[in-house]
Amino acid sequence: MATIVKKQPGQTEDQLIALFRKKVLADDILGELKKREFYIKPSRAKYERMKKLKKGKR
Repeated sequence: MATIVKKQPGQTEDQLIALFRKKVLADDILGELKKREFYIKPSRAKYERMKKLKKGKR
């Protein structure tokens, strides 16, 4: 889904950029991009998930 920011009357370009950055961070677009950057085999994904669960139980 695209992140859209429309300019309101009296709004500067700097304010638009700041609003866009906030929306991108709120939607976690960068996190999703990093997650999909490389293919992760299902076995590796399971290993990482189990590792994270074990670390949380400590």
